[in-house]
Amino acid sequence: MIVLENLEQFKVVYRDGRKWQRCVEAIENIGNIKDGVMYSIGDSLAYMIEDGVARNTENFTGNRRYFDVHYYLEGRETVEFAAKSELEQIQAYSDETDREHLMGNGETRELIEGQVAIFDNSKAYRFHGDNRVRKVVLKVTIEDGYFLNK
Repeated sequence: MIVLENLEQFKVVYRDGRKWQRCVEAIENIGNIKDGVMYSIGDSLAYMIEDGVARNTENFTGNRRYFDVHYYLEGRETVEFAAKSELEQIQAYSDETDREHLMGNGETRELIEGQVAIFDNSKAYRFHGDNRVRKVVLKVTIEDGYFLNK
């Protein structure tokens, strides 16, 4: 998991590449979208605003074809993350949902308003559901992707 302290830092670090520009475009469009409705930009990015307390906090979730970018608008929440190789798979990967479910323990971190978190596919994560949060959740294709800082 990569955590950037604010959107401006994200724009500087991830300034190159079409998918990163689309992430910024989506975030800058949040004033025009409804909560809980998935929108897309091209075929490489889907996004929505989530508002509330995280659900499905019992198991870790991992992805393979898309990675998540979360931009925190309000509130704070605790996320737990771990390398998939250190967790036990309890539900096999589904190509239809791009998800696999795992169990075990990981490292925790609190994410707060203004931060941008990038969840890469080598790790799985779960939210503790400890606070209400409002955030933009972006699903970004891994194709033609790379992670700076790695």
